Amino acid sequence: MEQAAGVVRVVARARAAEGVCPRCGTASARVHGRYERSLGDGPIGGSVVLIRLRIRRFLCLKPDCEAVTFAEQIPGLTSPHARFSPLRLEAMRAIARALAGRAGARLASMLAMPVNRMTLLRLLRGLPEPRLISAPTVLGVDDFALRRGHVYGTVLLDMDTRRPVDLLPGRTASTFAAWLRQHPGAQVICRDRAGSYADGARTGAPTALQVADRFHLWHNLAEVVDKTVHAHRSCLQAGPQPDQEEFEPPPAAALQPGLLDVSGRERRLVVRTVERHAAVHSLLADGESLNAISRRLGLAFRTVRRFAQAEAADELLAGAVHRPSKLDEYKPYLTRRWNEGCRNGARLHEEIQADGWNGAARTVQRYVNTFRGHAIAPPAPSPPPKPRHLTTWIMSHPDGLVPDNSVRLKAAIEECPELRALTGHVRDFGQMMTNREGHRLNEWIAAATADQLPHLCSFARGLRHDHAAVSAGLTLSHSSGAVEGTVNKIKMLKRQMFGRANFDLLRIRVLHAL
Repeated sequence: MEQAAGVVRVVARARAAEGVCPRCGTASARVHGRYERSLGDGPIGGSVVLIRLRIRRFLCLKPDCEAVTFAEQIPGLTSPHARFSPLRLEAMRAIARALAGRAGARLASMLAMPVNRMTLLRLLRGLPEPRLISAPTVLGVDDFALRRGHVYGTVLLDMDTRRPVDLLPGRTASTFAAWLRQHPGAQVICRDRAGSYADGARTGAPTALQVADRFHLWHNLAEVVDKTVHAHRSCLQAGPQPDQEEFEPPPAAALQPGLLDVSGRERRLVVRTVERHAAVHSLLADGESLNAISRRLGLAFRTVRRFAQAEAADELLAGAVHRPSKLDEYKPYLTRRWNEGCRNGARLHEEIQADGWNGAARTVQRYVNTFRGHAIAPPAPSPPPKPRHLTTWIMSHPDGLVPDNSVRLKAAIEECPELRALTGHVRDFGQMMTNREGHRLNEWIAAATADQLPHLCSFARGLRHDHAAVSAGLTLSHSSGAVEGTVNKIKMLKRQMFGRANFDLLRIRVLHAL
């Protein structure tokens, strides 16, 4: 043995008197020749270990054996054609499972086991594939993106052990159904709201009980609430009204807010939107298709479809004319300073600049211009809640809201009957989901449909179409939480390999590393 430059070199030979033929098992002491082979072993004290092993080649004494000669093997140290000891191989396989190629090679070098990244990938691909004869009793399924928006795969999970059992290319119903036919035995299938997995489970395992995940149901309902709140955001603009004896607004401000500019002229956006909406619906009444309208008006197809789906132009203008302003938080200060006698817009702009305002002076001047000609400015209305905040309040449990948000939510829904009805339905659904009251599903669907809220009715139709799975999801304890966690781990593995791994390598890492 010798040590130099961080490397321990060991020169050794076998002391056995004879070798055993690996083909026929016959012992032989007749030496045909000798040679040396190099082996990498586990590190010692942070030093690389290299073994120079002198090997004998024996003659097989059995005349009819196919192996005329054979090389001796040392148990626990050598194996045919291997350049690493079993200890070193197992350590490198563990590194490959955890980090794959480049990152694994860097870690192995730090651990005094230098290895090429391609060697680690070969070891990873050489791992035995898990054999699965039958599907788990409770099976979880979900999709994951190999290339977001273009290429997807499917992960299958044993919900009892929470371990992935297989990865499938694609997320089609036929692929999932074929896997279920090849691996029978699934009694419960936990899935999201995707129709492809519902069809695949219905085809491949018709006797299995499908369970729709509660998280996805709640997420779908949150999307409904968000769309409805945005459609009724004009109802959120109501604020405290000024005393008419002290302040009389100019004629332009008496009209619908947001439709006119500060000079009393119609906003160009409003005029253009109203004209386009009228033109699209006029052509639709004449029997024109959306593609024909798109070509005729020079608009994108999606734009034409959006105009066609809106019954009134107000639905299209809600997001543009009722959006919050950066000046909203400074309006109470500007109103107070105006009433104190400061009527200079440039001076007011400088004052709020010191308080953090980074907008233009023209914006401040436009706001205070509405006060000119009046001795007292009206009290600035409190800024309306943002749609995303209102959506969060509606989706939250009433007991979990802070008092201020609870008051603002109550004030907002009192101004809009549609939002008030929506809030009631959301809370009923949350109670049904939390208390596992799946038997109330038909009652909830009927009540939600009766209020004629377009987005909520669409959600209710989807629940009715997937009634059995939704009812099971609202009744049983099964959920797809473990599958969602596995999808997040797959994302981590993809990023770790810089998104360059083939599907087969990603599949091996998921099945062996998670």
